[in-house]
Amino acid sequence: MPLNDSAILDIPSSRLAFTTDSFVVDPIFFPGGDIGRLAVCGTVNDLSMVGAKPLFLSAGFILEEGFLLEDLERIIRSAKDAADEAEIKIVTGDTKVVQRGNADGIFINTSGIGVVREGVSASTARAKTGDRIIVSGSLGCHGMAVVTSREDLGFMTKIRSDVAPLNHLVEKMLEVTDQIHVMRDATRGGVATVLNEIAEQAGVCIELDEERIPISEEVKGACEILGFDPLYVANEGVLVASVEPEKAEKVVEAMKCVPAGKESRIIGTVTGTHRGRVVLHTLIGSHRIVDKLSGEQLPRIC
Repeated sequence: MPLNDSAILDIPSSRLAFTTDSFVVDPIFFPGGDIGRLAVCGTVNDLSMVGAKPLFLSAGFILEEGFLLEDLERIIRSAKDAADEAEIKIVTGDTKVVQRGNADGIFINTSGIGVVREGVSASTARAKTGDRIIVSGSLGCHGMAVVTSREDLGFMTKIRSDVAPLNHLVEKMLEVTDQIHVMRDATRGGVATVLNEIAEQAGVCIELDEERIPISEEVKGACEILGFDPLYVANEGVLVASVEPEKAEKVVEAMKCVPAGKESRIIGTVTGTHRGRVVLHTLIGSHRIVDKLSGEQLPRIC
């Protein structure tokens, strides 16, 4: 590809999705990924959550003076591998260097373009009473992988980030039905924050069954020690969907055919009871309100 100042793109569609994001994480390398993979997957997933097929991506690197060249090469290779996995092309980019102390090693800014096929319209406000709430995998792995790798906390089991592109998973879901009402990747603020946003914007209540929520024992243990609630911990390879009840089971079956969705399951239902609220039915038979996240539980993890 010619090294011009702009990329010339041939996009045979009238419905485009466009997104931009910036990525800062400490540490930049963590179990299961790094800032390069995170940047590509995060951008791919933002496009995928509106039902778009990701096509092109840009990447801008802000480097602190003295940043190791070998680390930069490792990050770029990781970003390329993630792009290949997602079948998206990185078509343009830029690099800038700032003085030592003016950045935290490396920051990455990305933008992505995708095409949305006719008939697909996923939006946070489209959740409907009766819909089933689906998650695609175990919660909290990314946030706990990052925070536990910052210091030697003595965990016997190393938690790995779930960072992954979700576009192939979304394609499988849309093969079942193009009437998926909501898709959201549960990043900053976790599943609890995403569900609160859905409940508020759609004017519905979301009732969750705690017994069905997938959380690994390692993540549960780490959260208990560190004082975190897994429902609020960030994920980078987990989506939340609101799907009409007649199609929900078939959608879950299709999701399980993709590695990123092998732990998919229905965890709740959209109702019209306590509108704008998320209610958790607990293991002991009670229920509690799952509020919005107040403040920043885990800073700088995505």
